[in-house]
Amino acid sequence: MGLAKGLEFRAVGVMGCDEGILPLDERVADAADEAELDEIYEAERRLLYVACTRALEHLLLTGKTPTS
Repeated sequence: MGLAKGLEFRAVGVMGCDEGILPLDERVADAADEAELDEIYEAERRLLYVACTRALEHLLLTGKTPTS
C-alpha cells in the first residue's frame, strides 16, 4: 500500500481488510508495549488511507468476514 503514495488509478481494490490481516497478527504480537501497539495501528491506518485515496472513480474493499 505504501508504494501507491503519489499515484492515482481509475480503480483501486484493497483486499484482505480483516482483523488479523490488516494489521498482521505477527506485528501486533511483537509489540513491546501499548505505545508501540498504538503506533502499529496508526501506521496501518495511514497506509490504508493512502491506498483508498488513490482511486479516482472506483474503490473496492474486500474481506473474509462481514465488515462495516
